Parts: sequence; C-alpha cells; structure tokens
Amino acid sequence: MGDRQYPHQVQVHPSTRYEGGMRTLLPQKGPSTSQVLAIATLVPVGGILLGLAGLTLIGTIIGLCVATPLFLLFSPVLVPAAITVALAVTGFLTSGAFGLTGLSSLSWIVNYFKQGRTTMEQLDYTKRRLQERVADATATVGQKTKDVGQTIQNTAQQGKENARTDVKT
Repeated sequence: MGDRQYPHQVQVHPSTRYEGGMRTLLPQKGPSTSQVLAIATLVPVGGILLGLAGLTLIGTIIGLCVATPLFLLFSPVLVPAAITVALAVTGFLTSGAFGLTGLSSLSWIVNYFKQGRTTMEQLDYTKRRLQERVADATATVGQKTKDVGQTIQNTAQQGKENARTDVKT
C-alpha cells in the first residue's frame, strides 16, 4: 500500500522542465490539433484582411488626392462631387470594416488560447448546466404543486369541520 496512490491523494503541481539549466513552466506537450488548425486558418485570414484594409485605405487616399483638385476646378458640377464624396466615404467605411474584422479575428485567437477550453468542452458544460437547471425547475414546480395540494386539502378539511360544528349548534 506504500506506493499506491488513490485519485483523491494525487497532488497537482505546475509542470517544470529544465532546459539549458534553467527552470521553465512551459507545458510539456505541444498544441492540440484544433489549436494548430485555428492558427493555420485564422492568422492568414486576419493578415489578409488587415492587408486589404491597408490597401483600401491607400486607394481611398490616392483617390481623394486625385479628386480634390478636380472637385475644386469643376465645383459647379455637383453630381460628380456627390459621387466623389460617396466613393470616399465608401472607401473609408470599407477600410474600417476590413480592419475591424482582421483585428477581431486576431483578438478571438488570443481569447481562444487564454480560455484553454475547446468548443466541445464549452458545449458539454452548457449542456450539463441546462440539465441541472431543468431538474431544479422541475423539482421546484413539483414541490409547489404538493404545497398547493396540501393547502387545498387543509382548506377542505377545515370546511368540513366548520360544517359539522354549524350542524351541531
């Protein structure tokens, strides 16, 4: 029995490794397959979207630089001016959308790895919590139904006793 450990006796310590004479707290195993796939998919997507945001911003600025002198020279012509302003606004909004999408993708990756849980673990946890809440709600409704039934029975019992005392008097 001396070397045998029971599950409730296992002690958990941070894993430490010695690399080159230095102590480290890095995990001993590599990333999981889902983590590698998430990085392999989302990092290029985020990078491409950030690149598109930059290109769109540069194109919009160049378009404004070209259109501004034309706008000043041909200011009486309002339709081209309105089109230029609409295109400039569209360019800035598109650039912002690409930038936000790229940054949110990278932010999601960081949060995903900070949480340390997989999606399946989160779904299992949510399912268990939902089952517990349904069981609690069912038990509460059952108890309230019993209480109401007892109250009705007591009221009926008192009504019978009152009726008997009225008949006797």
